[in-house]
Amino acid sequence: MQKYFRSPILILFVLLFATGPFREIIRGGGQQITGWIVDTVLLLPAVVIALSFHEFAHAKVAQMAGDPTPGNMGRVTIDPRAHIDPVGLIALILVRFGWGRPVQVNPANFGNRRRDSILVGLSGVTANLLLAVLFGGIIFLSTKLAPDFFAGGFGQSVGEVLIQVVIINITLMLFNLLPIPPLDGFGVLSDILNLQGTRLHGFVYQNSFLILMVAILLGLPGKLLSGPLLYIVNWIMAGIYGLPGWWVLLA
Repeated sequence: MQKYFRSPILILFVLLFATGPFREIIRGGGQQITGWIVDTVLLLPAVVIALSFHEFAHAKVAQMAGDPTPGNMGRVTIDPRAHIDPVGLIALILVRFGWGRPVQVNPANFGNRRRDSILVGLSGVTANLLLAVLFGGIIFLSTKLAPDFFAGGFGQSVGEVLIQVVIINITLMLFNLLPIPPLDGFGVLSDILNLQGTRLHGFVYQNSFLILMVAILLGLPGKLLSGPLLYIVNWIMAGIYGLPGWWVLLA
């Protein structure tokens, strides 16, 4: 994402942060909230990896296109401290849709402004897809080298972390492809259709916060992306690596 959310989103996601544990308390009391906390802890490594590589890819491709801005700001690194946005981290953990600290770029430095802007916009989601495939391969190799490793105890927790890396990377990829500012999908679509400076572009960008919040509150990202998410994860795990029972790692 190339622009930052307005400050009211902080209030929204503070409320969303409360809904997770509160919902679990209502459903099952203390035991249920304990399970929610454990699941959240196991999810954290996947979130940090996905966000860090997503933003690093934006920075690296912009640098390769001739813009020194990301390098000057210390963003051409996979160090999570350079990329994690606290609110985006909370959002991704709780509602499975979030963001990192956006990479600032100056398209005026690009060799080919339109082409390079598209490449920078697509680099983050491409990195997420490649990471998902890579970690799917790690799971595959683990099952071949140590077939019983994921059967229980520590190995089961490791398996859940690994499969969450696959799932969260695909989730972040799909969410960022939505054509709503400030998500990458809107920027790429605007560059492809050359919408900058048009009334449509100005209107959508001016109302981007409202549009995105309404979409999230209505649950549209989940409704739109849950099908593609399951399809792509299954394609990676079962189609590429021949692991049709990958979902048992989430048990």
